[in-house]
Amino acid sequence: MSRPSATAFTLDVTEVERRLLARWPETRIAPSLERIRAVTDLLGRPQRDYRAIHITGTNGKTSTARMVESILLELGSTVGRFTSPHLTDIRERISIGGRPISPEAFVQAYQDVLPAAETVDRGSPTPLSFFEMTVAMAYQAFSSAGIDVAAVEVGMGGMWDATNVIDAPVAALLPVGLDHVDHLGPTRLDIAAEKAGIIKPGALAVTARQTPEVEQLLRAHADAHLARLMVEGRDFGLSGRRVAGEGQTVSVDGLAGHYQEVPLALHGRHQAHNAVLAIASVEALLEEMIPLDALRRALGSVRSPGRLEVLPGTPAVILDAAHNPDGARALAAALADLGPRPTVAVVAAMGDKDLAGMLVELEPVVTTIVCTRNGSPRSLPPDAVASAARKVLGADRVVEVDDLADALTEATEAASAAAGGQVLVTGSVVTVGEARRLLGL
Repeated sequence: MSRPSATAFTLDVTEVERRLLARWPETRIAPSLERIRAVTDLLGRPQRDYRAIHITGTNGKTSTARMVESILLELGSTVGRFTSPHLTDIRERISIGGRPISPEAFVQAYQDVLPAAETVDRGSPTPLSFFEMTVAMAYQAFSSAGIDVAAVEVGMGGMWDATNVIDAPVAALLPVGLDHVDHLGPTRLDIAAEKAGIIKPGALAVTARQTPEVEQLLRAHADAHLARLMVEGRDFGLSGRRVAGEGQTVSVDGLAGHYQEVPLALHGRHQAHNAVLAIASVEALLEEMIPLDALRRALGSVRSPGRLEVLPGTPAVILDAAHNPDGARALAAALADLGPRPTVAVVAAMGDKDLAGMLVELEPVVTTIVCTRNGSPRSLPPDAVASAARKVLGADRVVEVDDLADALTEATEAASAAAGGQVLVTGSVVTVGEARRLLGL
């Protein structure tokens, strides 16, 4: 008796997610494009049906992708966005028209990709991973929706990342820092070499400020592929910035023109620089200046959940997915932007991250740290987080709580007891996602 095909059953998003999670997890990396390329070839190469801006870097990729998406939507384009990981709903990874893909379209994308994936799985000693499947689903869903442009965030690195089967005419490179060193290499140059792999022959690459050595490597890669490299601070840049209301106002010297007094509904100097790169990326794609009114509307309304996301209330709660020292440094600077106040931080981090480096960056701007865990099996136990925190902050500023929900309660009570106190939740995308659910978001 033959086994029913996977598509013979009625599927919903929960069942599709369960099946995807049964594959290799995102944290298990096999550096090859062979499997994802084979799948997309069987699908008819859907990633060739639209133009794309491909985004890499150590921090800020999701926010930059969201800004690119917002600008292009305001200009009337039909836009797809692929980002990872998600905070609370797997459908966040695939956005079409500025909204998460519908449950029906998500299931349909899985069903469209599955026969090709099963064919590749049968012929390969390594089955497609969770991430490879979601990339294939995104590219297929974008094609089915007839989008004009995709904003695609790299998952990790660039050269061997599954998203890199797309031939994007524009590559955007955010600052290169130290993260995922076990996969990408121990130095910034090793990591930059991987990230440079998204710069395709003849493409235009825009990069944030980098160290001189990293910039030299990126330029050499671009030259070898007959691509152009435009550098922040030389070819485009931030010419003005001031904190204002629910975000900030920025002025930008773009590749194609100057943009004066653009509202940006995100906090932090790092988000201002992310906006600069998003603007340059869109200019590179359009090969012209962005209409100022459209840019102001786009960035004045953009949202990036879990990235210095300020929830109003008493006490205020700030959610930020910083998970490496560079991200924590940007977070600390942004907290200073918001104004000095007693800050009780809830921290849960993964075991493969530089927790000590993050805590050093946060120490000057937090009053107390509540050390806890998130629901991932990779999460450090609270006693390990607390041990690291005591070495940086001293025992009197560290509290250990086993459960994230209880940690949020503890932090809220402590912040409420301090005049003008606020709660900060950070350390991991998973931590912030779970906190958002617990807070009813």
